[in-house]
Amino acid sequence: MLENLEPKVVWKYFEEICKIPRCSKHEEKIAEYIMEVARKHGLEVEKDEVGNVVARKKANGYENAPMITLQCHMDMVCEKNKDVEHDFSKDAIQPYVDGEWVKAKGTTLGADNGIGLAMCLALMEEKDIKHGPLEFLFTVDEETGLTGAFNLKKEFIKGELLINLDSEDFGVIYIGCAGGGNSTIKLPVKFENVDKEGLRIHVKGLKGGHSGIEIDKGRANSIKLLARILYNINARISKIEGGDKHNAIPREAIAEVVVDGDVMDKIKELEAAFKNEYSKTEPDLKVEVENCRITKVIDEESNKKLIKLLMGLPHGVIAMSQEVEGLVETSTNLATIRMDDEATIVMSSRSSINSALDALMQSIRCIGELAGASVEEGSKYPGWKPNLESRLLKIASDAFKELYGKEPEKKAIHAGLETGVIGDITGIKEIISIGPQIEHPHSPDERVHIKSVEEFWKYLLHLLEKVAKEW
Repeated sequence: MLENLEPKVVWKYFEEICKIPRCSKHEEKIAEYIMEVARKHGLEVEKDEVGNVVARKKANGYENAPMITLQCHMDMVCEKNKDVEHDFSKDAIQPYVDGEWVKAKGTTLGADNGIGLAMCLALMEEKDIKHGPLEFLFTVDEETGLTGAFNLKKEFIKGELLINLDSEDFGVIYIGCAGGGNSTIKLPVKFENVDKEGLRIHVKGLKGGHSGIEIDKGRANSIKLLARILYNINARISKIEGGDKHNAIPREAIAEVVVDGDVMDKIKELEAAFKNEYSKTEPDLKVEVENCRITKVIDEESNKKLIKLLMGLPHGVIAMSQEVEGLVETSTNLATIRMDDEATIVMSSRSSINSALDALMQSIRCIGELAGASVEEGSKYPGWKPNLESRLLKIASDAFKELYGKEPEKKAIHAGLETGVIGDITGIKEIISIGPQIEHPHSPDERVHIKSVEEFWKYLLHLLEKVAKEW
C-alpha cells in the first residue's frame, strides 16, 4: 500500500505501526514491537515502570560525539467518523495514498507521532549512516496527560542533547513551550428559599478554542461576559455554570437569577457593548434571556463574593515573550464554573518561564483567598524557555540551510510539550523539536505530506552527522 513511497525504510515501519493498537494508556503492544526491533538490530533496550522504552545505538564514525536522545511518544488519539465501524483495540489503521498525502480510512492516521516512531525504527536498522551515539526514547500517554514524561527517571536517560520528533510543521524548528498548572477555587455559598419569577441568562455563540495556542486571538470568555451582566443588573444567583474543559476557552455560560425590576434594557445594552468589543473575533456572540421559576438563591453575602470573584479573576494574555517576537509568554484561562453547595472555579495558567507561572498562580490564590475561598493547585508541568543562542539550534538551522538554501523558521508554542518536562527532569538544556508536515491531527481528517517525510528524513540524517562532526 505504501511500499512505493520514499524513504522505503520509514514507510515500511509506519505501515507496521498502523497494524498495532496504541491508543493512549494502551501502549503495551507497540512497546513490545519497538523492543523487538531494537533487539533484532543489536541495540540495548529497556522499559521503565510506567512503560517508557529506551534503546541505544553505538556511534558509527563519531564515537566521541555527544549522545543525542531522539524522542517520540507511542500513543495516538483514537477518533473515527460516526459511520465507520472500527475497534481501535484490535483493528488496524488503514492508511492510503491520496495525491500528495497519506490519510486513513475513516479514522485518525496516527502520523502524530507514528511518523516519528517510524523514523527512529528506521534509524535503528540503517547501518550505513554516519552518526554519534544515539538514544531513542519512546514515552507513553503523551496525548492525555504527558504521563510517560512526568514519570521519567533522570537515570533512565543518558543523552546530552534532545531532539523531539513530534513537530507537525516541516521547515520549522520549535525552541520553546509553555509550562502550566491549574488552580481550583472553592467558594462556600449559602442558599435561601424563594418562590419567584426569574431569568435564565445564556451567553453563547462564542468561538472558544485552545486555551494556550488561541489565547491571543482576542476571543471572548463566556464566563467573564456573564459575570459582567450579573454585576451590572444586581442579580441574585440561583444557578450558574460555564465552560467545559480546563484547556478550552469557555464558549457558553448560563445563570438562573432573580432581579429587581426590568433589566432587559441593561442586558441588551451590555450585549451591544460585547458585540462592539468583539466585533471581529466573535461575530456570532449572543445573550439569550428567558423566564424561569426560581425556588432558591444564594444569600446576599455569598452572592456579592461570587460575582466580585468572577469579575476580579484574570483571563487572557498576561505577558508576551521578550525573547521571541509575537510569542505569548504567560496567560491564564478562567475555564469552568459549577455550583452546588459551593461554587467551584477552575483556572488554567501557562508560562514558558517557571517563575512567572508561579507568580501568576500565587496571584490567583490571593484573589481567591480575599473572597473567602479555598484554593487548591494541581501538579504543575515545567515550561521550556526559548534560547535563540542554543548551539544545537544553530547547527540544526545551518543543516537545513545547507540542504534547502533557506533558513528554517524558529518558533515556540504556548502549550505544553513533553520537551519541557523531559528537560526539567534530565537537566538537558540543548533541545529542539522538528518533524514533517502533518495536518488535522487528532481527527479523522489527519494527513501527512509524503514529500515532506522524504525531505525530513534527509534533513534528520544530515543533522545527526553534522552534530557529531561539529559539537
